[in-house]
Amino acid sequence: MKDPQSSAPRESSAKTPQISVCMATCNGAQYVGEQMDSILEQLGPFDEVVVVDDASTDDTVARLHALGDPRVCVFESAENRGYVRSFEESLGHARGQFILLSDQDDFWAPGRVRAIVGALERADVVATNLGTLGGPNRIPGPYGQSDWRLRERDSGRNLRNIVAILMGNRPYYGCAMGMRRAALDRILPFPDFLDESHDLWVALYGNITRSVVHLDIRSVQRRFHGGNATPERPRGPLQVARSRAMLLRSVVELRRRTRR
Repeated sequence: MKDPQSSAPRESSAKTPQISVCMATCNGAQYVGEQMDSILEQLGPFDEVVVVDDASTDDTVARLHALGDPRVCVFESAENRGYVRSFEESLGHARGQFILLSDQDDFWAPGRVRAIVGALERADVVATNLGTLGGPNRIPGPYGQSDWRLRERDSGRNLRNIVAILMGNRPYYGCAMGMRRAALDRILPFPDFLDESHDLWVALYGNITRSVVHLDIRSVQRRFHGGNATPERPRGPLQVARSRAMLLRSVVELRRRTRR
């Protein structure tokens, strides 16, 4: 694994960051600069952005280095492993007390960091909502909802949230979530069978441990385009069944981990 520019700043930093932003990139050169600008302006001088690049074939990594910001730590993977493993590695490198997840092609709304970090004072996992960059804020849901979003009043309805996750009816998006460092002891490592939906894995952890807070705010403006990791078209029945089985296995595994 190549790590050409991240080692020196991390080793020389005299202060442990309060906030770590964990990002996975892959051929994201077109939008990653705008995304990074919206992130860095909300961070303090000793915070960090931990990027794991999943063997990009464009100049994503060059553009990240060109930012010239010592808070940005880039780890390059020699082979493409998929976004779940990239996020897992990024979380493993994170040093901050509060960890926020980020995609490579969105835009962080002003005040996002402050709101999520404030809520993480009282819960292991915080989940917010999405808007649409350049479009309407409302995102339609899979069961005909005109505005599919999390509501703060549902934060403590953990069993209902778990059932809704299994049914595909809770909009937990990793790019709109954060967690406390202490949660990583059970969230990591991701199980081998988890090859998609790392965000639902984190959401299930928060609900199983009864330590999740929903915020009504739309903290991320999501850019919808053909390269999104989350598919825009409905899945076929076999894909849906496979996904539901994986989530059921996730519940079993997380319950085992939280009993330790």
